[in-house]
Amino acid sequence: MRAIVIEQFGVLPTVQDVAEPEVAAGGVVLKVEATGLCRSDWHGWQGHDSDIVLPHVPGHELAGTIVAVGDGVSGWEIGDRVTTPFICACGECEQCQEGNQQVCPNQLQPGFNYWGSFAEYVALPFAQVNLVRLPEEMSFDTAAGLGCRFATSFRAVHQVGKVQAGEDVVVFGCGGVGLSAVMIAAALGARVVAVDTNPGALELARKYGAADVVQAGPGAVDEIRALTGGGPRVTMDALGSNEIVQQALTVLRPQGRHLQVGLLPSGVQLDVSRLIGQELQWLGSHGMAAHTYAEMLDLVASGVLRPQDLITRTITLDDVPAALDELTAGTPAGVTVIQPPARRP
Repeated sequence: MRAIVIEQFGVLPTVQDVAEPEVAAGGVVLKVEATGLCRSDWHGWQGHDSDIVLPHVPGHELAGTIVAVGDGVSGWEIGDRVTTPFICACGECEQCQEGNQQVCPNQLQPGFNYWGSFAEYVALPFAQVNLVRLPEEMSFDTAAGLGCRFATSFRAVHQVGKVQAGEDVVVFGCGGVGLSAVMIAAALGARVVAVDTNPGALELARKYGAADVVQAGPGAVDEIRALTGGGPRVTMDALGSNEIVQQALTVLRPQGRHLQVGLLPSGVQLDVSRLIGQELQWLGSHGMAAHTYAEMLDLVASGVLRPQDLITRTITLDDVPAALDELTAGTPAGVTVIQPPARRP
């Protein structure tokens, strides 16, 4: 099969012919119909993830068709249309038994712990716990974004942040995660302020529900305070930046909630005295368990949420190296979906 292969961190990957994955007991193999290009893939390419062993095939948000079913997997057949969380939980540990698969200590992530979906085929472990059946009317392109960015934002905003109608929510960073968060928070009735350096991303944020947009920079904090009457109830770092974290915590009202979704490979400095004195909440959120997808899928089916509107570009495997390199200069507006054509049906 054709796949994107990283041979050195920070050096552009190439499209190569590699062996197709074999199906393992408890797992399945998918024909990849669509897969998203995410900033986390860029972090992996740069060597920020210690789980990655070279050579490596990235890619973790995906949708496809089952082409092989391993021993011990029931209820799934060849030809089924599926997606999966990027966190493939084991299904047996204490966290999984409690329904918290997104923090499973035995989790495996495609594109990080093993070869991922920037390829014509991908293997998925623990299929019984992690597969999500797709509605027939949902396109693979739409479904691909659900496994990481959209589902991550849905859980962060709705299940962890518990955003309520009428609350002011400020989203810092309007890439795929941030724009998803804007759309979801607005659909919940919140008043959303979007912050980014990219005018194009801010234009999309307004299109997807932001009441106001703010150009990131030295004056952003004062502008946010003015727009929110003194500060928001909720802030979210959807990019991953020490500077953003400081601004997000600075503008929060007392007893406000900060959602941290963006990765912080260089660490972060926290004013713990402010967290204590203002009774602020720092809430980490990491993915979403497969068994909680039903509510999100229902909202998509009803048209309340429209993740398909976030897709601004569709590319092929041959375009991936250049698209990955673009992320070095910043996150482009909208969501990029890769369609890797397979040689066999």
